Amino acid sequence: MYMNGFEKRAQQKKENIMQATLRLLETTDPKKLRIADIAGEADVSQVTIYNYYGSKDVLVREVIMDYIRLKIREFEEFLADSHTLKEKIEYIIFQKKQSSKTFGLKVIKQIWQTDPELARFVREEYMAKGIPLVIRLIEDGKRNGEITEMLSTSTIIMYMQMLTNQADTMLDHAEQHGNMDALIEEMVHLFFYGIGTVPQPPVVS
Repeated sequence: MYMNGFEKRAQQKKENIMQATLRLLETTDPKKLRIADIAGEADVSQVTIYNYYGSKDVLVREVIMDYIRLKIREFEEFLADSHTLKEKIEYIIFQKKQSSKTFGLKVIKQIWQTDPELARFVREEYMAKGIPLVIRLIEDGKRNGEITEMLSTSTIIMYMQMLTNQADTMLDHAEQHGNMDALIEEMVHLFFYGIGTVPQPPVVS
């Protein structure tokens, strides 16, 4: 769609504001985040932010929703490439790690608990786009012989949801102990092999 000079400048200012807000959320409690801080980081006036978004809460919501849409698009593009199932699982866990680093676990929980509209958006995006992408991942894995046909897709999704529900706790623990990369490797190992030893190929005499 064609934009004139005024519209282009306005769009650029909005992007600057949203990127500034995203950066500040990495280190700042959303309750303590001020419009003045965002304006200074984005190099715009406070009036400009209020004109575009109306309030800090609306701006923060828009930033997180935009971030979620971006991550879903990136995941969809990643699945379209020729990656192994192991690489796809590593990607999912790594993205969980990056999201936790970007916002912080406490920040995410705080915003979701105080913003029903954002919580509803996350649920709807998960059902409309997240679940179909996971189903696609599983079905591709079955076709490629990377996932056994003995397990139903619904059971595998349930298992992945169980892991995801505990991911925040595990990632928080790993961050505190400085072993994030090791944890990702171990989680991928658990997903594929469980806690038993990995079967070794027979020795040909």
